[in-house]
Amino acid sequence: MSGKGLEGITAADSAICSIDGEKGELRYRGYDIHELAEASTFEEVVFLLFDGELPSRAGLAADTKRLARERAIPAALVDQLRAIPRDAHPMASLRTAVSLLGHHEPDAESHDPIVRRQISERLVACTGTLVAALHRLSLGKEPLAPKPELGLAANFLYLASGEVPSDAAARAIDVALILHADHGFNASTFSARVTAATLSDVISAATSAIGTLKGPLHGGANEKVIEMLLQIDEEGIEPEAFVLRSLEQGEKIMGFGHRVYRTEDPRATHLRRMSKALADSTGDRKWFEMSQQIEDAMREAKGLNCNVDFYSASTYHQLGLPTRLFTPLFAVSRMAGWTAHVLEQLADNRLIRPRAKYVGPGPRPYVPTTDRS
Repeated sequence: MSGKGLEGITAADSAICSIDGEKGELRYRGYDIHELAEASTFEEVVFLLFDGELPSRAGLAADTKRLARERAIPAALVDQLRAIPRDAHPMASLRTAVSLLGHHEPDAESHDPIVRRQISERLVACTGTLVAALHRLSLGKEPLAPKPELGLAANFLYLASGEVPSDAAARAIDVALILHADHGFNASTFSARVTAATLSDVISAATSAIGTLKGPLHGGANEKVIEMLLQIDEEGIEPEAFVLRSLEQGEKIMGFGHRVYRTEDPRATHLRRMSKALADSTGDRKWFEMSQQIEDAMREAKGLNCNVDFYSASTYHQLGLPTRLFTPLFAVSRMAGWTAHVLEQLADNRLIRPRAKYVGPGPRPYVPTTDRS
């Protein structure tokens, strides 16, 4: 069996994430994403992905403290980050930063499963710190030190803005992190597993994944969504008219359709609610209502449901996050899934080596240069 883009191909067994595209179901280790988004925390989800079970109350407290201790990044690494151009693409900067982090990890090349797990936890803990440090440096500001009393989501907002966030804002980011933590063999996760399968190191696998997530057909889509919303607002055009005009011109409306789901992406359900709640709390309903109108127009014109990227754009924008942080925030979350998959791959490894269907010329003789016209 073959499929373009490996569509429909089962590449390996995995116990981490299950998706039912027909029913619109997403589960981490058997737990429904809706229950996790409503009741769990990102830290708890991290260890669910790693261990396969929800931690005990005491275990979660110990796990959370351990992650908090790993959030800081080496001062020498911060100095290296200063050399990255301020106007560099934020995902390119993060790709470089994570790669540089490997030089500060003394056991980066270890094949010991315990060490690999420790490195994976450090990556999950400090990716938000890296993203925030790069953001502040791009603004000509000094990076901040993490606050151990704050959770990972609240710390990210604090490190990026310099202000301790409200509980509501921190919870909104916490839920967003849960929703983005894993999604099966998506492009970036598969990239990480391919790298890990060569017995390269965990940090190299994470770097491969970041480079893959950078693309607008994967993690960068929510940036395109907010750019669309800002363009509609600037032009003063009705959202439905914008959608119809774009479709007539053969342009793609980002944030719609999915290779897996045939019904609504369950992650979009929560992000829509979150976007609405933020609009209701502030009284500024423009971005949410504009998004709703685009969603209605796309469903009417193309029969497409929105995906996780669509309402994450208005949610993050209402929280005051700069657009350049949208995709890096995706990486902060997905680092949990990437590393969980790397550990799973290495636990029962086989080099990933698919074959291509050759469609080029048939056998033909080589003609020496002197005999060619």
